[in-house]
Amino acid sequence: MGRVALVTGSSRGIGRAIAEHLARLGHRVAVNYRSSEAEAAAVVTGITAAGGEAVAVGADVAEEAAVGRLFAEVEGYLGPVEVLVNNAGITRDALLLRLKPEDWDAVVAVDLRSAYLCTRAALRGMLRARWGRIVSIGSVAGLAGNPGQAAYAAAKAGLVGFTRSVAREVGGRGITANVIAPGSSILP
Repeated sequence: MGRVALVTGSSRGIGRAIAEHLARLGHRVAVNYRSSEAEAAAVVTGITAAGGEAVAVGADVAEEAAVGRLFAEVEGYLGPVEVLVNNAGITRDALLLRLKPEDWDAVVAVDLRSAYLCTRAALRGMLRARWGRIVSIGSVAGLAGNPGQAAYAAAKAGLVGFTRSVAREVGGRGITANVIAPGSSILP
C-alpha cells in the first residue's frame, strides 16, 4: 500500500494533476481545497473510480488553526501525512505602484505562509517515522521575477529559501524537501 499524501490546493490545475498522479502510483491522497468543494469532490470521484483511495478535506491553509484541523482530519481518514505537496497558491497581479497591501498580504499568506504551516505540521509525524517527502511548488517568477507579479515572485522566491532551509534541517533524518519551479516556456 502506498503512502499518505496531502496535496494542498488540489481541486484543479497543477494540484489536481499531482493528486491524480500520486493516486496512480498507489498513494492514499488527501485532496485539499479552500472554496472549490465540488471540484475537489470530482477529483476524489475520479481517483476512486480508477481504484485509488482519496478524500477531500477543506481548509484555508494560510490559517494556523485550519491547518491543525486539516492534518487531524487527514490522519483520521487516511493516517499520518507522509508526503506533503505544498501547491496552494494565488496571484493578485498588479504593477507595484498599484499593488494594494491587502493583496500583497493575501499572496504571501497563501503562497508562502501556508507552506510553513503545513510543513511544520507534517514534520512532527515525519520526524517520528524518520521518513517523509515534502515538495513545494514554486515558479520561475520566483527565480527571475515578472512584471506585475512582485508579491507572487517574492512569495515564490521565499519558498525556495524556505525549502532549502528545511532540507538542511531534516535531510539527515530521512526526510527530503524540494521545490519545483514550473513556468511557461520562453523559447519560440
